[in-house]
Amino acid sequence: MISLILAVVLGSVYVYLRRKDARMLRNGIVLVAAFWFALVGITEILAQWFPWTQWIGFGIVALSPFAIVVLAGFLISNGATMMRKEGRSLGNLLSLLAGLALLGLPVLAALLVITLNPVAIGLAALLFFLCSYFGVVFVVFLAYAVAYGKMKHTSVPAAVVILGSQIINGKVPPLLSSRLDKGLEIYRESPPEASPLLIPSGGQGANESRPEGVAMAEYLVAAGAPHDHVVAEDQAVNTAQNLKFSAAVASKEGRDGPLVVVTNNYHVLRAALLSRKLGIPAQVVGSPTARYFLPSAFLREFVAILKEHKRLHVLMCLPFIALTAFLTAAIIAVSQ
Repeated sequence: MISLILAVVLGSVYVYLRRKDARMLRNGIVLVAAFWFALVGITEILAQWFPWTQWIGFGIVALSPFAIVVLAGFLISNGATMMRKEGRSLGNLLSLLAGLALLGLPVLAALLVITLNPVAIGLAALLFFLCSYFGVVFVVFLAYAVAYGKMKHTSVPAAVVILGSQIINGKVPPLLSSRLDKGLEIYRESPPEASPLLIPSGGQGANESRPEGVAMAEYLVAAGAPHDHVVAEDQAVNTAQNLKFSAAVASKEGRDGPLVVVTNNYHVLRAALLSRKLGIPAQVVGSPTARYFLPSAFLREFVAILKEHKRLHVLMCLPFIALTAFLTAAIIAVSQ
């Protein structure tokens, strides 16, 4: 019962925080905590009414190693698919590397433990703590990325900003056309008397023949958007610049007001977090992405968010390092 009460309280806090500002990762922490306590509470009630259901929990725990192996196999297979369809790059290899890590890290920890060396055992414990921490952080990120991606934009935008991605031979590839089609959908849903400005945003990369924003603008006009309702932003080279430069374009065109930012569904949360950090009033919506692309894409976004908050995560890991050092020192002192 206490678990269910905590779940209700945390659920209410989540709703409040999301309405206050949906662009906060701490919302995801509260959401996952609410779900966890709800699951524990329901399990406790079922165990009281139907004692045999407790064996289901034991079965889930017993099958966890098997589930990890299955997940690792899926990630490795997905990594092979990414290399075949998207080419070899570090970003495309992330799901493959994650799968290999899921298989290799438990083996490494076991090898460290069986040495019976206190320092090696300490390293194994530290490995367990850090993997657990980043595993929980990833669950929070993934859960809230999915939850945020399901939200509908609620404002009539002054402008619709469409974030760029790599163009191929000067043309818009399917990944980018998905964003542009979503931007057009939002544009056409707006009242005619309040048609937003369409701002395709993206500069020219080293391996691109022209700026992404220009190619995207041509796509929008060819798809039926009025020429005078499309203004390309053609200087940005990353998501933060996409947002800042596009907000400046909107202001220059007299479109002061809330923005709707369009990107692929795996990228919505990071774009939303950045827009809040930059003080830009924006809601971010996602367009569909090929399923095989999602595992590596979400892992890339997770790594990017870790890098953007690296000081916080280093600080959060310090207690684990200190605890491991203390336990290792204690084991060495006892053994002498």
